Amino acid sequence: MLTSLTDLCFSPIQVAEIKSLPKSMNETNHSRVTEFVLLGLSSSRELQPFLFLTFSLLYLAILLGNFLIILTVTSDSRLHTPMYFLLANLSFIDLCVASFATPKMIADFLVERKTISFDACLAQIFFVHLFTGSEMVLLVSMAYDRYVAICKPLHYMTIMNRRVCVVLVLISWFVGFIHTTSQLAFTINLPFCGPNKVDSFFCDLPLVTKLACIDTYVVSLLIVADSGFLSLSSFLLLVVSYTVILVTVRNRSSASMAKARSTLTAHITVVTLFFGPCIFIYVWPFSSYSVDKVLAVFYTIFTPILNPVIYTLRNKEVKAAMSKLKSRYLKPGQVSVVIRNVLFLETK
Repeated sequence: MLTSLTDLCFSPIQVAEIKSLPKSMNETNHSRVTEFVLLGLSSSRELQPFLFLTFSLLYLAILLGNFLIILTVTSDSRLHTPMYFLLANLSFIDLCVASFATPKMIADFLVERKTISFDACLAQIFFVHLFTGSEMVLLVSMAYDRYVAICKPLHYMTIMNRRVCVVLVLISWFVGFIHTTSQLAFTINLPFCGPNKVDSFFCDLPLVTKLACIDTYVVSLLIVADSGFLSLSSFLLLVVSYTVILVTVRNRSSASMAKARSTLTAHITVVTLFFGPCIFIYVWPFSSYSVDKVLAVFYTIFTPILNPVIYTLRNKEVKAAMSKLKSRYLKPGQVSVVIRNVLFLETK
């Protein structure tokens, strides 16, 4: 019936065009991208072995450094304080930030064609915004902890009790989850039916949205607004917190001022290393992709490896706890015994 009405109302040429529309639309709908090609850090084959070795060592250092902080804080009762509780959670998030894409990047150095499935790409987008969003809020919580410790020392343990510390950590994960859910909502329904090359070593949201078959200008603005709001608001809260701390200790003794400056130096360094690349990528999203790749490596690799160094090298309590941990599990002669046993088993 519909065919006969169409034939009566339109010319043969128009009928042919109308009948061809559904077919072309179906072909477009079914030609969705099923995988993306990651261009990685470099296209040079000669550099791949060097990059594989370098990033394997860096990733191993991230795992050892952050696991050591978590083990030290949990095993030493003297470190069961709010500051070290938050520090251990920061180390856990750093492990997550370094692990959502780095193992695949390292494995991709050994293959010529670097691909990732559509679902795995969405998973990377989900986890990178979950972990980085959570870390931003956790850094604000750590700044609040230092504010209470320095500005209200007599009420520190009352204000920063265990329940408050747990709530602060849960809030950081909740905000990270809300942030990544809103970001993923912008991407999950975009049509990808043509280009599938991502100029990075993981599926970064601004780069993936540019591959959609439709104009993503509005979507890109929403993504920038979402990420920019979280990054800038967290950064401003941190700046205000540290400014208030410095003003508060200004009239105190030089010893208190020196201790506050030492604490703030570590915190501000970590904040700058983490927020700098994030703000640059999302507030100025139209920069060159090569710069974005360098910054992405910075906050996924170098920040997680520098955090343990920054927070522990100048911290006498952590270094003392690590020495105690070393003496407990690595007693004199114990390492040599383990080595001899391994060699004995190999010769049997």
